[in-house]
Amino acid sequence: MSKKSIFVKDGVNYTRSFMAICVLFLTWGIAHGLLDTLDKNFQDLLHLKKWQSSFIQVSLYGAYFCTAIPAGLYTKRYGYKKGIIFGLSLFGIGALLAAGTAPLQSFILFLFCLLVIGAGLATLETGANPYTTKLGPPESAERRINIAQSFNGFAWVIGPLIALSIYGNRSHVEGEKMISIVIPFAIIGLCVLAIAFGFSRLKLPKIDEEDLMHAHGGSVPGGDMEISDPTHPDYISKKPLWKNRHFKLGVAAQACYVAAQTGVFSYLINFVTDHDMHPRFDVEYGPYFLSAGFFLFMAGRFSGSALMKYFKPASMLACYAVAICILLPIISLKLGWVSFIALYGVFFFMSIMFPTIFALTIRSLGIHTKQGASFLVMSVGGGAIFPPIMGYVADIHGMAAGFLAPIPLFAFIVYYALKGHKIKA
Repeated sequence: MSKKSIFVKDGVNYTRSFMAICVLFLTWGIAHGLLDTLDKNFQDLLHLKKWQSSFIQVSLYGAYFCTAIPAGLYTKRYGYKKGIIFGLSLFGIGALLAAGTAPLQSFILFLFCLLVIGAGLATLETGANPYTTKLGPPESAERRINIAQSFNGFAWVIGPLIALSIYGNRSHVEGEKMISIVIPFAIIGLCVLAIAFGFSRLKLPKIDEEDLMHAHGGSVPGGDMEISDPTHPDYISKKPLWKNRHFKLGVAAQACYVAAQTGVFSYLINFVTDHDMHPRFDVEYGPYFLSAGFFLFMAGRFSGSALMKYFKPASMLACYAVAICILLPIISLKLGWVSFIALYGVFFFMSIMFPTIFALTIRSLGIHTKQGASFLVMSVGGGAIFPPIMGYVADIHGMAAGFLAPIPLFAFIVYYALKGHKIKA
């Protein structure tokens, strides 16, 4: 398959539209990369326990759970473009609210702002993720979404570097402890609103019901051919959405992945700065270490996208998940540099999981794709549940032991990659 054919379907080249959508992946990647650094910052400034600071993730990912279905209905009624603009607007407004209310020094008020940001991000992901899979032939859907998510990974590298301005201005004067988030959030909010205006002026191809049928398998009703083989890339299921076993298991697998990913991302800085760890590093350098992890995460996505030209996405997903199940116990054993390197290995092997699970789960759904995507984005709410659990384990047994907690979640992903993703007629 040529590189060009990934973005060409029925003689139409979707490369420009695809690159425009990749800007969105950059945008929300920066947000996640920045927010994942804040746990340790608020632990020190506001004297919070690990499980308390994890409410940053509870607010952000809880918004995904609450907003995904309404966002999907909005996108279904008004189209992908208006859904994208609405999501960007919520994201920008939430960031500006966080900047404007920071001088009030209220952690609870900041969490409310994160709910607004999370609602915007959920709306963006509900539209952008499935949209990438339609900008080309169905057999290369997994590669396109992995390429788009690679830009997301690149943005995650940038987010922690922005957070350095927050870590570098850690005022201990009462009434000024949260003042350092004002400028970063204000700039992000204004930039996001500018991107929203840009998208309002941009022409994007409209995906109608017939396109949906072609994009995720099967012939259009009334066509000359109807594919009945569920292993064929153009097969479409005639079952109601929740009767599709691969979809139900895919939603569960995505919830497990995001839960585990959020825990690992949130506590890397705690791990490298923990007093029981050797080597141990100063907290002010924490964002650098998270940015390095995200660099490996990005490298994993780009290399994974390339490897999917030669290997089946599901097989790669299984191998990567098994590798993580091996690495997590090594992290928990506190083996010095060996554990340190193992943690970064987890970042690399997590890289392809979200987009690959997403693409495998919505395959063959046809006209149910938008609704299915909404539930998949809602499953991101798993990131709201797990970090407090992992943080509680770390508070009781130590940060290294906390990295044992995600193992059952990745074990389920192994099962999904080997058997659960297979479509049943």
